[in-house]
Amino acid sequence: LFDFKIILGKNGVPVAENFRLEQSTIADMIQAGQVRVRTLYLSVDPYMRCRMNEDTGSDYLLPWQLSEVADGGGIGVVEESKHDNLAKGDFVTSFSWPWQTVAILDGSLLQKLVPQLVSGRLSYFLGAAGITGLTALLGIKEKGHVTVGANQTMVVSGAAGACGSLAGQIGRLEGCSRVVGIAGTDEKCSILVQEMGFDAAINYKKGNVAEQLRELCPGGVDVYFDNVGGDISDTVISQMNQNSHIILCGQISQYNKDVPYPPPLPPDIEKIQKERNITRERFLVLNYMDKQEASILQLCQWIQEGKLKV
Repeated sequence: LFDFKIILGKNGVPVAENFRLEQSTIADMIQAGQVRVRTLYLSVDPYMRCRMNEDTGSDYLLPWQLSEVADGGGIGVVEESKHDNLAKGDFVTSFSWPWQTVAILDGSLLQKLVPQLVSGRLSYFLGAAGITGLTALLGIKEKGHVTVGANQTMVVSGAAGACGSLAGQIGRLEGCSRVVGIAGTDEKCSILVQEMGFDAAINYKKGNVAEQLRELCPGGVDVYFDNVGGDISDTVISQMNQNSHIILCGQISQYNKDVPYPPPLPPDIEKIQKERNITRERFLVLNYMDKQEASILQLCQWIQEGKLKV
């Protein structure tokens, strides 16, 4: 059994020295209601940076404890079960899966997976058919106000990431007429346009982003799926239309800094937001879990039909 332990605090960029790998043993016997699982997949996600601070800044996220095993989204296979609804060989997932090769878990806290929904590609349940896909789909549905036939333009920052690449495609499926991504390399931009169906993509490390946006979004921006915050978002917001909408998904450019979440906008950008009546509300996918089952089935259907590329 290998487990990963965390030893970090404060602000700054995480480095390898903040972590350690330990070898240990687990109990031979499992208790009633428990299962022993072997870990197959772990998800490493931006929100985990917040869990490396003593105060995560979120009431729904607990900080990782020093010298304790890290945890997050994970998938594994049941090797032994004393839980009525789980049997050996079942594939299961949890949002608080320990970073261990083998673990003994409470069976009632695990969700059973149906591999056929993703044609056996289990890792999709941590991505496009999991919390990442739900964040993209529910973010657009709940905060994007996309209307079929309304000729809306959507811009996605962090567009080549797990969530952004799905958000752009879902924006199109939900009815946006134009989708423009922002990413950090020419290769990413090329993939967004040639494989993910974006109309255009901007490499923010090259050229003037504001000028490129004006050229690629001549009618302004109606929906902004914001993964990054900071200067990029300020640039996009300055070109948003009256009564447009920001889907505040993440602010990764700010996560290594000591700022509140969501970070306040600069005064001139905040003035634009208010004058143009642009909505910018914190979006938390966990608040929409009543829509989880139907949404995951929709994501799986799109993936199987080839409408959503992973």
